[in-house]
Parts: sequence; structure tokens; C-alpha cells
Amino acid sequence: MIEVIFLLALAFIWIIFAVVSDLKSTEIPNWLSFSLIIFALVFRFFYSLFSAGDLNFFYQGLIGLGIFFVISNLLYYSRVFAGGDATLMMAMGPILPLSGSFFINIEIFLSFLILFMSAGAIYGIIMSIYFSSRNFNSFKKELLKWRKSYVKFNLAIMSLGVFVMIIGVFTDILLLYLGIIIFAMPLLYVYSRAVEESCMKKEISPKALREGDLLYNDVRVGNKTVKASWEGITEKDMKILAKSRKRIMIKYGIPFAPVFLIGLALLVYFYLINPVLWNSFW
Repeated sequence: MIEVIFLLALAFIWIIFAVVSDLKSTEIPNWLSFSLIIFALVFRFFYSLFSAGDLNFFYQGLIGLGIFFVISNLLYYSRVFAGGDATLMMAMGPILPLSGSFFINIEIFLSFLILFMSAGAIYGIIMSIYFSSRNFNSFKKELLKWRKSYVKFNLAIMSLGVFVMIIGVFTDILLLYLGIIIFAMPLLYVYSRAVEESCMKKEISPKALREGDLLYNDVRVGNKTVKASWEGITEKDMKILAKSRKRIMIKYGIPFAPVFLIGLALLVYFYLINPVLWNSFW
């Protein structure tokens, strides 16, 4: 049990640093996540070598790293996560195999992802309400603008949601829940786009740009154009943009590192502190 406590303590310390960095600069340094991966694997290796009597504890960490490498890349390339969030998710891989059993570790992985996504959804709603209330006039204008966009398409999706809900009332409650989700999707899309356009962008001086910043739109400097991309600007792009005489619009996201802290804390509660509830779920 001491090895599990050590790994979790290690993760909490690193994630707290990630939260501070994300809240302060909206950035999670890659070196922070990669150092957590290295420390966790080194600890697993030496614990396996000198205390466990075999390398299973180390191998489970490697398997976890492989699984979360795939998960983090899926989230990154589907544009759910930015780079810092993706590498922090990858760093959970060597931490979360808390058992010597591969199948129990799979349960732990799934539990963490479910708790993480649930906490993330609630956190995202709270933070978006906070940002929209701070910029209410701009948010209101964008909301009206996006509400008028794709009206027929949105009404068609919402009508489909109502239809599925009606079927669910008379047949299966799962269809009722599915209908609610379908109905809410256009509303959530309009709301999220209004928040993004009114609250999640700002103008800065070219000298204040940092590698990885996300351009709001393409920027033309002389005869060169720096494209807005999900990967963010590079050092080469920064040299070109530094020659611009205009302020540059960038976009930013909600600091998401706190969700890692919440998700891990919930996992510890259910797996270690309240095992009865954990066993009843699985």
C-alpha cells in the first residue's frame, strides 16, 4: 500500500503545480508532465527490483503509459485538449495502475475517465457561466447572433430529440435520456460558441506572444501569412509576427488542470476511502 500512497502523493504534488501554472499563465509546461512520467516509472522500476520481487509493478506502469498515450492523443487530435492538457493526461498513465492486476487497473482507468469527464462537464459549465457573466453585454450579442445561425438545422435536431424522448417515455428510459441529450446539443453548441466568441479571445502585442499561443484568425505580415492552427504558433511564426505593427488576436481556453485534481481526488475517495461503494459499482 505504501507504493500506491507514494505514487498518488507524487501525482497530487505535480498536479497542484500544473494547476498553479494553468491558472497563472493558461499553460501547463510539458516538462512538468514528462518529469512526472519519469519519476513514476523510475520509482516503479526500483520498487519492483528491490521490494516487490518481480517487475510486474513496473510493467503495469508501462502498460498504463501506453494506454494513456493513446487516450491523450485521441483527445488532442480530436481538438478536445490542448497540448499541455494532453501531456498531463498522458502522465496519469504510469500513476493510475494501482493494482497488480491488469483487469483491476482497467477498472481504475475507466473510473478515472468517467469521474474526470463528469467533473469536467460541471467545471466547464461553472467556468463558462463565470466568464459570460463578466462579459455579459458581449456575450448577449454573440448569443443572439449564433441563435440566428443554422436555425432550421437546430430546430430539426431539437425536434428529433423531442421525438426520441416521446418514444422513450413509452418504451425505454435510456431512449428518454438520449432524447434529452439530442435536444440539448444545439442549445449547448450555441451557448458554447457565444462564450468562445465573446469571452475567450483577446488582443495582445506581438512581443507578448508565446510559443503555442492560438491565433484567432490568419495573420498576414508583409508577403507572408501565419495560419491559425490548433497546434499553435511556432518559433518561426513568432519571428514573422514580431514584425507586425498591429496587435494580434489570440484565443484561449478555460484552465482545465483543476479537473485533473478533482478527478484524482474522487478516484482516491472511491477506490481507497470508500471501497464498499467501489465494489458495488464494479
